[in-house]
Amino acid sequence: MNVTIATPPPNSTSSAEMKVLPGPSPQLVPRMPRPAPMVVAPVRRHRSRWVLAISVVAILGTAAVEMWRMSNAPATVHYVTAPVTRGGISRAVTASGSVNPVTTIQVGTYVSGVIQELFCDYNTQVRKGQLCAKIDPRPYQTIVDQDRANVSTARAQLTKDQTNLRYAQLTYDRTTELRERGVVSQDTLDTAQSALDQAAAQVELDKSTIEQHQAALDAAALNVAYTDIVSPVNGTVVSRNVTMGQTVAASFQTPTLFLIATDLTQMQVDANVSESDIGGITVGKPATFTVEAFPTHVFNGTVTQVRQAPLTVQNVVTYDVVISVPNPDGLLMPGMTATLRITVEQRNDVLRIPDQALRYAPGGLQATVGTAAHGRTGTTAQVWMIRGGRPIAVPLAVGLDDDTHTEVVQGELKAGDQVVTSEQKGEESATTRVPFFRL
Repeated sequence: MNVTIATPPPNSTSSAEMKVLPGPSPQLVPRMPRPAPMVVAPVRRHRSRWVLAISVVAILGTAAVEMWRMSNAPATVHYVTAPVTRGGISRAVTASGSVNPVTTIQVGTYVSGVIQELFCDYNTQVRKGQLCAKIDPRPYQTIVDQDRANVSTARAQLTKDQTNLRYAQLTYDRTTELRERGVVSQDTLDTAQSALDQAAAQVELDKSTIEQHQAALDAAALNVAYTDIVSPVNGTVVSRNVTMGQTVAASFQTPTLFLIATDLTQMQVDANVSESDIGGITVGKPATFTVEAFPTHVFNGTVTQVRQAPLTVQNVVTYDVVISVPNPDGLLMPGMTATLRITVEQRNDVLRIPDQALRYAPGGLQATVGTAAHGRTGTTAQVWMIRGGRPIAVPLAVGLDDDTHTEVVQGELKAGDQVVTSEQKGEESATTRVPFFRL
């Protein structure tokens, strides 16, 4: 099939602006013209940038002015006060120690052997002379029997020698009579005299031998008595270190079989006090302490001894202070750890102020608190009182300090006055600081 396309006239639309429509008879139709792009004027674009820059600068300036106003706004100061009161003040020394019986007896053994019987155990109440243990006495009883036989032998020998002495005496008397009549020689008389003297000496020797064997017998009997382990005092057994059938050896160091406390109703606390605090502790000072087993129960005692022997542990020097305390209820047990408070000095019904008042100074000023004094003369210091809405310094002299209150020795203070202990600086409320702008 032949297609004939007519040539458009010169004033007609160009081929670039025509398009072919598909179909049985293709035709050329004009294209739709494209819209022309929008062109923004340069003057309007530059004007928008200047407006945005001016707005940002205005916001930053306003924020800076607001921050400066807030930082320079005066802060409100609130003063915390405490009353001046009357009461007691006590200076004390704290220490730790252990609870022990007043007297603890170590019961040992003088002889060696096997424990044959035990009659005492832990917490046994014993009386003086009560049998607590028995060591097998058979080896020592054998020695007693031998020594007793030796004594018997010595006594028999003495009887024999005394008979010889009597015979020697008769011989000497007879020889003397014969010598006086001239029947015998002088040598015969001297021989009779020597035999008499020897017989008398032999009798004395036998008596000494008897005493020697008797002493050995007494020693052996004493060893047999030592096989009975008895309590030397009235008390309570707090420790048992042996069992039945155990062999104990008494050599250079006596083995301890039992520990007996004489009286558990009267205890003592051995406290370790540092050398910096020992100067104020003397006999008779009151003390209080607690133990971990009864943390709410306060026990009262009295200092009965300040021992002079120092205890040095890692270059730290402490001294042993003994505090006696009654224990009628049996609450205290040997070995408990006690936390003590020994009262060194105490004053009752004195004018006192809180220690925080001495450490306070308004506006960051340094407080004028002197070294704590322990005498009645006092140390100069000052506190602050609120008068007319402003803190006013009040000079005074302070005395005893117990780390909570300080005694007022002199000063224009009386009970009920309010002294400043601290201050709190608050800022302006949020309702008075409304910002100039809101984003």
